Amino acid sequence: MIRAILTAIAVCFTVSTAQAFEIEAMTEQERDIFRSEIRDYLLENPEVLMEAIAVLEERRAAEAAANEMVMLERHRDDIFEDGFSWVGGNPEGDVTIVEFLDYRCGFCKKAHPEVQALIEGDGGIRLIVKEYPILGAESELASRYAIATKIIAGDEAYSAVHDALMEWQGPVNAGALGRIAGDVGIADHDAVLAEMESDVVSGIIASNRALGQALQIQGTPSFIMGDNFVRGYVDLQQMQGIVESIRAEAG
Repeated sequence: MIRAILTAIAVCFTVSTAQAFEIEAMTEQERDIFRSEIRDYLLENPEVLMEAIAVLEERRAAEAAANEMVMLERHRDDIFEDGFSWVGGNPEGDVTIVEFLDYRCGFCKKAHPEVQALIEGDGGIRLIVKEYPILGAESELASRYAIATKIIAGDEAYSAVHDALMEWQGPVNAGALGRIAGDVGIADHDAVLAEMESDVVSGIIASNRALGQALQIQGTPSFIMGDNFVRGYVDLQQMQGIVESIRAEAG
């Protein structure tokens, strides 16, 4: 905040005063007078500083948005068409949502029913799930099991395991995976367990982690909605608003 305030002061005064004189050419006495004038002016007109900070924040937001668009274009194929991520909702939908998630993430669990409600209430959403285990060994174990399920038993089985893992409240271990397999009817549980340590599963997790790092995704859940990065939990109403905006922009 201190750095932002100093930058905002520069926005307020340096640009406007640079036309009248060269600040670098000022003597120390002139600098002291100048600083004093700035201080007095800000004390008398604090709203100017707030306006400058607002301008600074807008500029930073615009720069961040531009940077995100560059990242999105650079990695578009890996984000939307990687060939291995599970695709739910309407595969031909007009709005695509990509979710980076971790099964041990409390906010991911909180977002899960919101995402489901969005898809169920809107027939035009294409959902892509990126397994992004960043919260330790149990997170990776869960993701490995989900990915291995998709490979061995297919998309429908993956969807059932995914939902079960999102709703699971206890530790994720071999016993938990066995119980989940029984609950959702995974007949090839042993084959899934064997697949979990395969090079294919390891490669998918490594690819998702590399993509997340390239997109500066540091936490879960993180979403890409259309061309919009949404970092963190959002509720159903917020997601619906973003989807409406995407459609409005598309015309």
